[in-house]
Amino acid sequence: MRRFSKRMFVFFLILWTVFLVHGCAPREQAEDTRESSKSEAGTEGVREERGPKIGVSIYRYDDTFMKLYRSQLKQYLEETYHAEVIMRNAGGDQEEQNRQISQFISDGCDGIIVNPVEVSAAAGLVNTCGQAGIPLVFINREPKEEEQRRWHENNMAVSCVGTDSRQAGTYQGEIILELPDKGDINGDGVVSYAMLMGEEGNEDSRYRTEYSVKALEEGGMKTEKLFSGNGDWSKDKGKKLAQEVLTTYGSRIEVIFCNNDSMANGALEAVEEAGRVPGKDIYLVGVDALQDTVKYIKEGKIAGTVLNDHEGQSQTAADTLTKMIDGEDVDTRYLVDYIKVTAISTFQTLKGED
Repeated sequence: MRRFSKRMFVFFLILWTVFLVHGCAPREQAEDTRESSKSEAGTEGVREERGPKIGVSIYRYDDTFMKLYRSQLKQYLEETYHAEVIMRNAGGDQEEQNRQISQFISDGCDGIIVNPVEVSAAAGLVNTCGQAGIPLVFINREPKEEEQRRWHENNMAVSCVGTDSRQAGTYQGEIILELPDKGDINGDGVVSYAMLMGEEGNEDSRYRTEYSVKALEEGGMKTEKLFSGNGDWSKDKGKKLAQEVLTTYGSRIEVIFCNNDSMANGALEAVEEAGRVPGKDIYLVGVDALQDTVKYIKEGKIAGTVLNDHEGQSQTAADTLTKMIDGEDVDTRYLVDYIKVTAISTFQTLKGED
C-alpha cells in the first residue's frame, strides 16, 4: 500500500503540473490576444502624421545668405509641420524657375514658396498658382506694391515675407556715425565713400544704397561719393570692385559701404592686400551678419553689419503658407526687422551668454 500511494502521489503531482502549464497558459494567451485586439482596434484607421507637400524655388543656390535661409526653411517645415519639402535651384534663370513652379503644381504640391529670380515675374507666378488653387509665398525679394494690392483686392492666397531694406541702409549709416570720427578719418569734414551695390535694378540694392548715405547726412555729416558699382552680391566681384576703388582713389577712400556681407568680406581682402589697415585708416560695413563677417567685426576689421534674420523670415514664411493651406486668412505682407551688429553689440551678446 505504501508503494502504491507513493506512485499515486507522483502521478497526481505530474497531472497537476500539466494542468497548471496547459490549463493556465491558454487563459494568459487569451488575455494577451484580447489586449492586442484592443490595441489594434484603438489605432484602426489612424495614419502616421503627415504634413503638406511644399515646393520651394530659390533664385540661386550659390548666394551665401540664401544657403542659410533655405536650410532653416526646410528644417522648420519638416520639424514643425512634418512637411515633404521639394527644394529646387533656379540658377538665376527665370524661365527655369517658371518650369519649376509648373512642376510643383503637377507634382501635387499643397503650397509653394518662391525666392524670385526676377521680381517683375511675380504676377505671372501668382496667376499660375492661382489658376491651380495653390497658395504662394514670396520670400527675400518683394514684389512691387501695386502687385501686392492686386492680391489684397482680389482676395488671393498670396503673401510675401521680407525686410525693409531702407531700415538696413539706415542702420549702416548709423554704424558709421557711431564711430569716434563718424567716418571722417582725415578730419576734413567730409566722408568720402565707395558704394558696392548688389544687382542692378534690385530694390534691396537701391534702398540700402540710398538710405545708408541719407542716414550719414541726416546725422550731420557731409558726404562725397567717389565710386559705385554692382558686385551682384558676390564676394569675388566685391573684391574686384574694391581693388579698382583702392587703385583709383587710394587713401581718399574713407568708407566702403557694401550692400551685403559677401561683398564686404571680398572688399576686406582687397583692403588688406593693398596695405591699408581696416578699422583704422578705412572702414567697411555690410549687411547679413554672416559668420565670417561677425568674426571680422570682433577683430576690429569691419565696422559693423546688419543682421538679416533668415531664421525669423523662414519661420514666418512657413507659418504663413501653412495657414493659407488650412484656409486661414493672412496678411499680404510680413516684415522682419533688421538688427545692428557692431563690436559693442557682439561684446554685449557674448557677455550675456556668459
